[in-house]
Amino acid sequence: MSNYEFEKELKPSLGLNEALIWTGKPKQGIILRNSDIFLIPFSLLWGGFAFFWESTVLLTDAPFFFKLWGIPFVVVGLYITIGRFFIDAKRRSNTIYGITPDRIIIKSGVFSMDIKSLNIKTISDITLNQKADNTGTITFGPLDYRSSIMQGFDWPGVKQISRFELIEEVKKVYDKIIEFQRGS
Repeated sequence: MSNYEFEKELKPSLGLNEALIWTGKPKQGIILRNSDIFLIPFSLLWGGFAFFWESTVLLTDAPFFFKLWGIPFVVVGLYITIGRFFIDAKRRSNTIYGITPDRIIIKSGVFSMDIKSLNIKTISDITLNQKADNTGTITFGPLDYRSSIMQGFDWPGVKQISRFELIEEVKKVYDKIIEFQRGS
């Protein structure tokens, strides 16, 4: 998708005299993050135990309740072991970012599209996380434990932290936002 196509996607979200200054998309495909150092072993332990439990009760004369009891744990195990990578990739493939002189626009979603709009002048905290290859993430608002430890582990139905995630030339984008915040 080109910048023109990004602008076309965000055009219905713009006000009458509002113009896009920058548009972009996060990195595409399945990616591993720093948080996966902890999440992958945990997910393998969880999923392994859930599959062991369920296969054991299915192969024995265990009560019917025990057979049902393990199903949710198996489903959660499948999601945290494998499914979260595909959901994250799908969410990022549907995400488009935009900046106008007045606001930040984030259009994203997996099963339905949500549009988030943040007033540039009222954002209290803006955090830049830049990598050596000039890609990175800009987080809007105060950081909490989830923003650093649980990157890429978005639980369905849980409100996500506002951010421009895994974008190219992140420092240039950050500088534009700071410039608009200062009113220049």
